[in-house]
Amino acid sequence: MRQVQFDTPGEPSVLHVAKVPVPEPAAGQVLIKVAAAGVNGPDLYQRQGLYPPPADASPVLGLEVAGEIVAVGEGEQRWQPGDNVCALVPGGGYSEYALTWAGHCLPLPPGWEMAQAAAIPETFFTVWYNLFMRAALQRRETVLIHGGSGGIGSAAIQLAKAFDCRVIATSSNEAKRQYCIKLGADAALDSRHGAFIASVKTFTDGRGVDVVLDMAGGDNINANLRALATDGRLVSVACRESRMAQVDVGLLMFKRISWSGSALRPLSVATKTDIAAQLRQQVWPLLANGLLKPHIHQQFSLSQAADAHALLQSGRHFGKVVLTP
Repeated sequence: MRQVQFDTPGEPSVLHVAKVPVPEPAAGQVLIKVAAAGVNGPDLYQRQGLYPPPADASPVLGLEVAGEIVAVGEGEQRWQPGDNVCALVPGGGYSEYALTWAGHCLPLPPGWEMAQAAAIPETFFTVWYNLFMRAALQRRETVLIHGGSGGIGSAAIQLAKAFDCRVIATSSNEAKRQYCIKLGADAALDSRHGAFIASVKTFTDGRGVDVVLDMAGGDNINANLRALATDGRLVSVACRESRMAQVDVGLLMFKRISWSGSALRPLSVATKTDIAAQLRQQVWPLLANGLLKPHIHQQFSLSQAADAHALLQSGRHFGKVVLTP
């Protein structure tokens, strides 16, 4: 089968297509013939040598796919060959065939194209786990979502609105902010240099937001603390600006803020299976009814993986970027 690989970390140009044997599923796994694979931030960091995969994961890029199950491991009864699914994969998505755990698969939403379904798992698993499981976002609460025009941000806006929350999004330019409004955000603010703090306070009548979903890290952390209400929750899912920050611990204490963070890929198989089960129960009916749908900015072939990475790295995209064999 064809598979995107790189020999040494570097710029997008290091990506190339190689021929490798088709893998076989172990017990508890399924083999998917990939129709489409999502391109995500962690793929870029891994290609640059900044995000090594867990020891038990595939070193090949690609964390989400959609396609047809063509083989199942011993004892697996939840899925059968011929089933169309989208799935979180432990690496290896940039391939014509990919292995994953059966519990990390979800049925293709009715009427959806494969490219749309491939844009769901990594982002929706991440958003559901962090906003709804860890930060315990509740109906009618207000959430501040940074990077609202990207894959994670756009999914977070739609999910939060679907569960009757008020959404403030941030982005770096006016076109992206208008895109956030079209997705359903109640307000879209300038993300740069803490410029959003005063506007957040105005929007919330001085109270602040209940939850912040942060993808910047660095100096943005203190701005988030100031934007949060008392007893607010901050959840970090990336650190694009910097892994290091000087945090105002006093503000954290006096406002009784809960701060958590997570990376999806190192989570246990059982935890990801639990996330998938909650998504199927709580979110999949919304997908089937057409209430949620990802925006695909552009599709590329496997041989154009370098171009896909260059686009994502440039930040010029709105929504998701997808590879198709």
